[in-house]
Amino acid sequence: MWLLHWLPLPALAMLGRGLGLALYALVGERRQVTLTNLGLCFPQLSPVEKSALARRHFMAFGRSVLELGLWWWASPARMRRLVRLEGAEKLAAYKGRPVILLVPHFVGIDAGGMRLALELEQGMVAIYTRQKNRVFEAAMNNGRRRFGNFEMVSRQEGTRKALKAMKAGRFFHYSPDMDYGPKESVFVPFFGVQTATITGLARLARLTGATVIPLVTRMAGRGWQTGYVASVGEPWADFPSGDDLTDARRLNAFIEAEVLRSPEQYYWLHKRFKTRPPGEKRLY
Repeated sequence: MWLLHWLPLPALAMLGRGLGLALYALVGERRQVTLTNLGLCFPQLSPVEKSALARRHFMAFGRSVLELGLWWWASPARMRRLVRLEGAEKLAAYKGRPVILLVPHFVGIDAGGMRLALELEQGMVAIYTRQKNRVFEAAMNNGRRRFGNFEMVSRQEGTRKALKAMKAGRFFHYSPDMDYGPKESVFVPFFGVQTATITGLARLARLTGATVIPLVTRMAGRGWQTGYVASVGEPWADFPSGDDLTDARRLNAFIEAEVLRSPEQYYWLHKRFKTRPPGEKRLY
């Protein structure tokens, strides 16, 4: 990955798309998970359309894997060229105040987080899941921390350390759109499917008085113009509402709208619907 990061992004993107197609052909379990997710969320798609979308997703995912080396080792100047940051001026008013950056799991999630880290003097804190490969985990965490203002907290450490960092002024880079099991989750629709959705976003906002501000990163452009766009959205008003179901519905509705703008770039390989309401059969 370190060697590959020296390549021009268009060449690296081409290799990543090739890797994605190979993974689609070879990793049957994740291919089936992706097809199941797409079938549930987009029932109007024909089998041919669903397979085509799944292949495009794997191509985007393959790119994101190989391009991790850019965010871990590329110079700040190169990162600024490759990732356009939009709307960052909205964050200036919140300096020194608690902020939760709502960051859905699009394949460009690392690109956007590292690009924003270049501009935030106060820095960020994020929770991550420990990796089975410790060498990869060390490279990931060292890469994210290399500017000195991106603190990483493992999920096993809980949120207390992250809350402490928030109180010190760091923005909380938070991605609550995965299936973390039934604990502290409620079932609300996501593309019409009852989905276990954690209530952490509303709970943390209520506990800290934080403002929720979206950050969504997408791959953009083609050929030699390829790159990324990281967009800071509008701060959420009237959140949390005080009702977990209402707040979870708002979270999922927001992510649905963002997914529809670039459906191939959302993280469909994840078993998002693994946890089912009582009495429902397993989907995977």
